[in-house]
Amino acid sequence: MSETISDADGTAKWPFLSDQDAIEQIFAHIDNGTTDLGDTIWNEPVDHYFSQDRFDAEIALLRRVPVPFCPSAALTEPGSFVARTAAGTPLLVVRGKDKTVRAFINACRHRGMQVATGTGCANSFSCPYHAWTYNLEGALRALPGREGFADLDPAQHGLVEVSAAEAGGLIYVCQEGDIDHDTRASFLDYLSPQQEMFERDELEDEANWKILNETLQEGYHIKALHRETFFPYGFDNMNVVELHGANSRVIFPFQRIEKLRDVPADQRQLGGVTTVLHHLFPNASISVLSKHTNLVILEPLTPSRSRWVIYRLLNNPVGEEPITLEEAQRDVAFVNDFGQDEDREAARAIQETVTTRANTHLTFGYYESAIVNFHRHLALQLDK
Repeated sequence: MSETISDADGTAKWPFLSDQDAIEQIFAHIDNGTTDLGDTIWNEPVDHYFSQDRFDAEIALLRRVPVPFCPSAALTEPGSFVARTAAGTPLLVVRGKDKTVRAFINACRHRGMQVATGTGCANSFSCPYHAWTYNLEGALRALPGREGFADLDPAQHGLVEVSAAEAGGLIYVCQEGDIDHDTRASFLDYLSPQQEMFERDELEDEANWKILNETLQEGYHIKALHRETFFPYGFDNMNVVELHGANSRVIFPFQRIEKLRDVPADQRQLGGVTTVLHHLFPNASISVLSKHTNLVILEPLTPSRSRWVIYRLLNNPVGEEPITLEEAQRDVAFVNDFGQDEDREAARAIQETVTTRANTHLTFGYYESAIVNFHRHLALQLDK
């Protein structure tokens, strides 16, 4: 049920602008006081942010589509594993001795106890309740008191496997059905194989996962919300927005991009002068910042509560000195202490109003085309 997609197998061609073309587009926006615009205004009903029926439908969607679970860098060695809950299901994802990544429902086949917690590296997984033990391929290999289960066939009592695929530095999991070949071939190379993971974090907010997701996908709020934090270093409402099916890429330039005016066009790179945000439908995003990259999975817990699962990786600028752990941690501190906290506070405040009579819907305009794209595709998927 698992497969590793390599460059040789042909991951999808990169569909976004080159660094050089994106920078030229940014310079045109700076010179003309413009930004990328969509062509649709979207009204999202407020009950979609607190309805239990809508929440249940979204959880069902998250179980039937491939969703990033962790970066490949979280599973570097045979036996490395990550155990956490995704879309309400406890999952165990592990790299086998054959280096293939497999995903299982994290439930012992005896009485359902979870056989692993957190992250680590193991040769097998032993249930802490009655010590039924499974190998890295999920097969039941030890059953204490075997005589007490005379008719039980161990071959039929391995961990229940779900579909997993590895491509472009990411591990994807689909809980219901298989990740078919065409879908596997469409995965993009988002992360470099050389990127090292240096931190994993989890946060919880009293806000619907979609509201938290929306805070990440537009720059229309930069001056108003981040006046003393991000705005002095960047631009207000100036973005390059590219849509790719249900996914998108939003580029947030820093003012220091002006230094590239004097650099030959073919030598210009986005790294260090922009934040690049990839939204991976439905609930994941990759933010490429100056010194580090974040993979964020927004896990819905209830209609009004969500968990951020965050993996942080070192950036590797081409032709430059490697970024140190200390530099990356300073980068993280700036993001956490300033902009991210402001975005989270805004999301929590919005959650408190969606159940009032103030609005029947939330409105997303031409400046928020990545969010419109997200809601359009979410509606299409839920209407199937």
